[in-house]
Amino acid sequence: MARVAFQNVSKVFVDEKRGTFTAVKGSSFEIEDKEFVVFVGPSGCGKTTSLRMIAGLERQTSGDIYIGDRLVNDLHPKDRDIAMVFQDYALYPHMTIYENLSFGLRNLKKPKDYIREKVMQAASILGLEHMLERKPRELSGGQRQRVAVGRAIVRDPQVFLFDEPLSNLDAKLRVQMRVELAELHKRLEATIVYVTHDQVEAMTLGERIVVMHEGDIQQIASPKELYARPANMFVAGFIGSPAMNFMDADVQGNRVYVDGAEWTVTDAAAKALQPYDGKRVVLGIRPEHLYGEDFTLHVPHDNKLTRNVQIVEHLGAENLAYFRMGDRMVTAKLHPETHVYVGQAKTFVVDMGKAHFFDPQTQRRISLEI
Repeated sequence: MARVAFQNVSKVFVDEKRGTFTAVKGSSFEIEDKEFVVFVGPSGCGKTTSLRMIAGLERQTSGDIYIGDRLVNDLHPKDRDIAMVFQDYALYPHMTIYENLSFGLRNLKKPKDYIREKVMQAASILGLEHMLERKPRELSGGQRQRVAVGRAIVRDPQVFLFDEPLSNLDAKLRVQMRVELAELHKRLEATIVYVTHDQVEAMTLGERIVVMHEGDIQQIASPKELYARPANMFVAGFIGSPAMNFMDADVQGNRVYVDGAEWTVTDAAAKALQPYDGKRVVLGIRPEHLYGEDFTLHVPHDNKLTRNVQIVEHLGAENLAYFRMGDRMVTAKLHPETHVYVGQAKTFVVDMGKAHFFDPQTQRRISLEI
């Protein structure tokens, strides 16, 4: 296996009618050997373009790309020692599963015994041994996805590239395949670069996550780091489900005022907010840090908020309550036994120890670390 590195890589697409479009803007990062890294972001953010440049399917406009110690700028995809798994499986419908798995090795003129050994090894890892004589049409979506992964495994590449491989599966199968891919990574000790628009998928699979927006890398960090210390409002709003709530807050000493509510901030926050005293900031609070007054457990009751509930979603394991703060809709993720209904004047407790603060101009997070 091998590391992957981008050094100031950009990709500009040129269209005669619409002019130029910069899909990736000067990206620099390094993926370590045997690491599982996920690129995540909304459609059009540049994540798939970045993956295709690693594969050699797109040529970067500027910058350098390394796989291992090799500069691969001018290498053809087949010479980069990578294997790619696509969203649409790309299986040959007229071939058996064994023939699909062995196709790449047969093209490379590998010996039959070697091919059989590799195919059987991949089939064993993925639980496909009893399906090798079937055709793709006889398999479920999850099984076809396993075959697509198996076709990559038999290549024994330096780097595996996954381009939204689970997006065609139903919700239950996606969860199952996420577990299987995580276990596969442990077994193979492989370098994996994985692209998805699903932040839950990114958080459950990635050892590190690259968050992209409009061609720029917003933050590269572990799932825990992204959740606890997002670099800016985009990352804070994109990572976490439901999304973080944002509210306009006026700072006065160790207190903030939000749409008529008055809350006391922590000592660390008060120190970090000193340059903003008398000014407005954006306060971010995650839905799971807004509690029903009767289910606060260890959270102090100092910072309260009473609002009329406008929408309630009963999801079994939790209740989501929606209410307004000024012109913003706010979500609270509540204990399933919390009594809440539409039209109710509900009192919530805000865990200000978990609050985030952002500069309204730069949208960067105001660091509370002392």
